[in-house]
Amino acid sequence: MESRCENCIIRQFNSLRAMSKEELKKVSDSKTTKKLKKGEPLFEEGEKLNGVYCVRSGVSKLSKLSANGKDQIVKLAAKGEVIGQRSVISEETANLSAIAVNDMEVCFIPKESITNTLQTNPDFTLEVLRHMAHDLREADDVIVNISQKTVKQRIAEAFLYLKNNFGEDEDGFLALTLSREDISNVVGTATESAIRIISDFKKQGLIHASGKKLGIKNERKLKDLVDGF
Repeated sequence: MESRCENCIIRQFNSLRAMSKEELKKVSDSKTTKKLKKGEPLFEEGEKLNGVYCVRSGVSKLSKLSANGKDQIVKLAAKGEVIGQRSVISEETANLSAIAVNDMEVCFIPKESITNTLQTNPDFTLEVLRHMAHDLREADDVIVNISQKTVKQRIAEAFLYLKNNFGEDEDGFLALTLSREDISNVVGTATESAIRIISDFKKQGLIHASGKKLGIKNERKLKDLVDGF
């Protein structure tokens, strides 16, 4: 029963909350559940999507391949988020790739369940528009950050974002472990530059590390760096 959409707490975080009980039952009858291991792709850029994915657990990185062959991570999609809405609604191929950052479980909802409800339920349509508008706002922020902030500021901001959105483990490290390459792809810089700046942050006592794990040691100084002080 836990995997039924009408009983799922996770839907409260996304546009499915605007569906009626009957609509949710129809979605439940048509959806499938899929598990992914860390590093597995959910879909690739340029792929035609026949539905959307609702994240039940885990995190996916949504990225776009640039002309020089480097990935730019534009979003980290966590529990409760719906991936692929824009492509399904616009009837275009996927503009981004989605890859599991850690082990994931997702529900695949066929396109028809979404498009039929869009045509009959204005509350659902409005909710979808709100979520797409939020994604556009986040994309605007990414553009401004890359053009106006230094790489050091962007990396400091990435650490704060990871702490605020995914929390810390019991040892004080960031709960979501990103590789150095992923961090560089989030902020839009070379991996070597990210590694050098992370090393500088450790020397300055701003962060601490243990293997691949990273944690914030001085949040105030990181915030000051982001704000340009």
